[in-house]
Amino acid sequence: MGSWAHRIYACLSSVRLTVALLALAVVLVFWGTMAQVTQGLYKAQNDFFRSFFVYWQPAWSAWRVPIFPGGYLLGWLMVANLLAAHFRYYQPSRRKIGIVLIHSGILVLLVGQLLTDLLAVESQLHLRHGETKNYSEASREFELAIVDTTTPERDTVVAISQHRLARGGDVEIATLPFTVRIREYLPNSSLTDRPTEGYRPIPATTGFGTGLWWRRLPLETDPDRRDVPSAVVELVTREGSLGRYVVSGYFTRPHELTHDGRTYRMELRQTRYYKPFFITLLEFRHDRYPGTEIPKNFSSRIRIVRPATGEDREVLIYMNNPLRYFGETYYQASFDPDDQGTVLQVVRNPSWLAPYFGCVIVTVGMMIQFGQHLTGWLARRRPA
Repeated sequence: MGSWAHRIYACLSSVRLTVALLALAVVLVFWGTMAQVTQGLYKAQNDFFRSFFVYWQPAWSAWRVPIFPGGYLLGWLMVANLLAAHFRYYQPSRRKIGIVLIHSGILVLLVGQLLTDLLAVESQLHLRHGETKNYSEASREFELAIVDTTTPERDTVVAISQHRLARGGDVEIATLPFTVRIREYLPNSSLTDRPTEGYRPIPATTGFGTGLWWRRLPLETDPDRRDVPSAVVELVTREGSLGRYVVSGYFTRPHELTHDGRTYRMELRQTRYYKPFFITLLEFRHDRYPGTEIPKNFSSRIRIVRPATGEDREVLIYMNNPLRYFGETYYQASFDPDDQGTVLQVVRNPSWLAPYFGCVIVTVGMMIQFGQHLTGWLARRRPA
C-alpha cells in the first residue's frame, strides 16, 4: 500500500475521526432542528439531513456555497470509519464476537436509515362514507396529470412530477400526440379573479383560467400548511399550438380538450399512488367518553376488494391497530369535522425491519461482550 493510501486508510480508521464525526453530527442535529423554526420541517430536513452539504446562498447571487457537511455525507463517513476501524484493529478471536456483532448492528442501523430515507413513501387516503378509491395521495407533492378518457372502460394516465415542472422546457411523452411545454411554474402561488396590487395576468389563452391573475408566494414553513403550485403549460403539435392552459392546485375541476379524435383531461393535482385493489369506507366512528367531548376512540371499518385474486373482506382500523397490507401500513390519522370521512396515513417502507434487526444485533453483541468480561472478572475473584 502506498504512503498516500496508507495515510488515507489510517485517517479513515482513526478514533479521532470517530469523535469528530460524532461532534459534527451533534452540531448538525442542533442546527437543523433550530432551522425548522424559520424554514419549516420539510425544507429543513432536505437542506440539512437529506443532503451531502449544507449550503449558504448569498442574497445577491444564485450561487450556493457549501459551508457544512450534510446528513448523507456524515452518514457515509461514519460507515467508512466503522468498516476501516474494524478491519484495521480486529483480530479473529472468540472473545471478539461481541465487538463484531456490535459493529454489525450499528452498520445495519446506519444503512437502514439511508434506505428508509431513499425508499420510504408516505401518502394519505381520504375517504367519505361509502366512497371507493384505488389510490392514495401525497400530502405535499403535486403532479400534472393528463388523462386519456376516450375509452369508457379504462383511463390512460400520464403524470409529470412537480420537480420536472420546475425545470421548465418541453416534455415529450410517447403516448401523447402533443408536446407539453412548461411556460411558467410557481411552486407556491396565489390566484385572484380581479386586478390586484402585486398580481399579474396569467398568460393563458385557452380554458377556464384565462381571466385570472396570479403572484408567486414564498414557500411555506408552517408544517400545518402546504405550498399550492400553479403553472402555465402549452400543448404543441407538429401543426402548431393547441393553446396555453393555466393549471393550479386550487382548481377542483380539470381542463377538458379533444385532439385527433381523442378526449383528454388535464389538471395539476396531488401526486397519486395507484393500488391493484379498491378500498371502500363502510363506517367511521368517533367515540367519546359519556357526558363529555373527550375523544375515546377513532376507527374506520373498510372493505378491501382485489379483483386479481378475488379477495373481498372487511377490516377495522383504529388507533394503535393499523392495517398491514400489500407492503403498506394504513394508520388511522385524522377525520372530517362532520365525522363522515376518514383520513388514513399510508406508509410504504421496504426497510422497516432494519432498525429492529440492528437493535437486536447490538443488544446480543453487548450481552456477549459484557458477559465475557463478567465471567472473567468472577473467575479472577474465585479463591484458589
